[in-house]
Amino acid sequence: MAPERWRELLEAAAAEFAAHGYEQASLNRIIRACRMSKSSFYYYVESKEKLFDIVVDEIAGALARALDVPSPEEFAAGDFWDHVEQLLDRLVTLSEREPAFTDVGRMFHLPGAPVGKDSALTRSVAAAQDWLERTLAAARSAGAVRADLPLSLQLQVAAAIIRAFDEWTLRNRDQLSPDELGQLVHAQLDALKRLLATAE
Repeated sequence: MAPERWRELLEAAAAEFAAHGYEQASLNRIIRACRMSKSSFYYYVESKEKLFDIVVDEIAGALARALDVPSPEEFAAGDFWDHVEQLLDRLVTLSEREPAFTDVGRMFHLPGAPVGKDSALTRSVAAAQDWLERTLAAARSAGAVRADLPLSLQLQVAAAIIRAFDEWTLRNRDQLSPDELGQLVHAQLDALKRLLATAE
């Protein structure tokens, strides 16, 4: 399949999953949106679960590459909290530019989505958790994150805040103005700093 047609299929699938959820998503609607025949579609994609995993792998992967997140050590060097703010701002900018990035973000919060140990969601979340843990450890060593609490507790706190803001923002995204999105970014940053930052 030509790359542009493959991209069209992935974007149509991401939009369908984000709008209707995993269980109610229709492969027939995706096929119609892409103007494909069923035989062509099933030649490339064998099932809904396989399509879901492909979409998460490829679009979330594209988002990660576009974000160009540095290593934990590089991220913690210099002004750590300024780097956090820049990363959150870039995430908002990219999701505004590419609707598929917003759609794939919503896919991470769908009930009933495939979450087996080898699923794309499980692998993506595990990779993000690993990066977050190593980044917090580096920031503790650099003095930007308090060291009087266990790292494992800080990881749980940070992950919970990020997930809560992410899920709420994605669910209400269509009703939010650019200014309101910006306010949410700063509110998320403030929440993280209040719980994790060292005293100034």
